[in-house]
Amino acid sequence: MKVNGTIKVIFATNVVSDKFSKRDLVVTTADMYPQDILIQFTQDKCNVLDSYNAGEVVEVDINLRGREWINPQGEAKYFTTIEGWKIAKVGSVAQAPPQYKAQPAQAVDVDDDLPF
Repeated sequence: MKVNGTIKVIFATNVVSDKFSKRDLVVTTADMYPQDILIQFTQDKCNVLDSYNAGEVVEVDINLRGREWINPQGEAKYFTTIEGWKIAKVGSVAQAPPQYKAQPAQAVDVDDDLPF
């Protein structure tokens, strides 16, 4: 799967343990209703974000990851992560997304004999 959009923010690498590190990226889509998508890069993939900056238009290859966690009360909780594994620039610094405006209603000339 792929996510296309403009980089909004790149966070610093978070070293969770000796064996696990992660780095988050937020990409804003250029849809009619733009979405801010949080994408997580892990382990050796954290460094691929070093050459990117906010405002750049990118295409990110992603995988959806899901997992179950049983809390201390014995209840199952489910989590989904969007995991990035590849990123590429697809353009220069982005322009503001297009603004959509509602069109004003047009007057209708009603010339009939309907009782309502």
